[in-house]
Amino acid sequence: MRIVSATDANRQFSSVLRDVSQGETFTVLSRGKPVATIAPAQPLDAQRRAAKAALVARLRKQEAGGERNWTRDELYDR
Repeated sequence: MRIVSATDANRQFSSVLRDVSQGETFTVLSRGKPVATIAPAQPLDAQRRAAKAALVARLRKQEAGGERNWTRDELYDR
């Protein structure tokens, strides 16, 4: 990971993008504090799988809530 100031990132944006396309990751600093990360884009499928895994993990940690005052037959139109 490389660190670059916001000013330098702005002035050398084409160069930064070229390096990112080769797999490099940049942290952009503004007034000495990190404000952004520029990293190679992940394929959409990988992002969706990661989001789904995070959601399932979060839901598994939660207790089931609400009352179960219905029957299985009431769930279906028969």
